[in-house]
Amino acid sequence: MNQILLDTNAYSAFMAGDEQVLDALSQADTTLVSVIVIGELLAGFRGGSRLQANRRQLASFVAKPTVRTVNVGPETAEIFGEVKDALRRVGTPIPIADVWLAAQAMESGAVVVTYDEHFTRVPGLRLWDALGGGSSSS
Repeated sequence: MNQILLDTNAYSAFMAGDEQVLDALSQADTTLVSVIVIGELLAGFRGGSRLQANRRQLASFVAKPTVRTVNVGPETAEIFGEVKDALRRVGTPIPIADVWLAAQAMESGAVVVTYDEHFTRVPGLRLWDALGGGSSSS
């Protein structure tokens, strides 16, 4: 696994000490964290009692030399449109934030580390196999 993109639930699992996510992180040369995931995490932090501590942990994580924050650009938007349309056509939509994550992963060639099975509906997306720790293409 050369480059991975963490989903929100994978980051949360990592912070809880999940061995499979820890293993994926240790095997990756680069870990991508989407601004969309950061937004979801910040929203979630506001619902808890550890807002500042969680913000500091997240800032420390994204500051690591092997972690890179990824933004949304024109190419991401193009891929997003294709993926959203393809899912709509076959009647298998997924949450809109996850369509953006899939587009970012496809643009960068990263493997998505997630526990959300609905990502398997995205054709051509490289997914982390949470059960085996490897990756596959849908």
